[in-house]
Amino acid sequence: MTKRIYVGNLPYSATEEEVRDLFSQHGEIISVAMITDRETGRFRGFCFVEMEDDAADAAIEALNDQEMGGRSLRVNEARPREDRGGQGGYRDRGNRW
Repeated sequence: MTKRIYVGNLPYSATEEEVRDLFSQHGEIISVAMITDRETGRFRGFCFVEMEDDAADAAIEALNDQEMGGRSLRVNEARPREDRGGQGGYRDRGNRW
């Protein structure tokens, strides 16, 4: 089985290669997803790393609160994304004119 790891509070200058180098010390990496802003394309300071269960647990234990680029990393098992509802919009809230 694999685990998806949330990696937060990354420096905005962090690259996928740097993340891979950091996590590969704890096992094989299946994937890295660097999250960017939809409008600007800029890195948002967090990513998701997928690894085998044992390697993921080791990486979480070793890397949580480790410093990178002057920032203390937040590393934990990713939680499923919450449903934020529809596309939102004033009319979707059931308001009547």
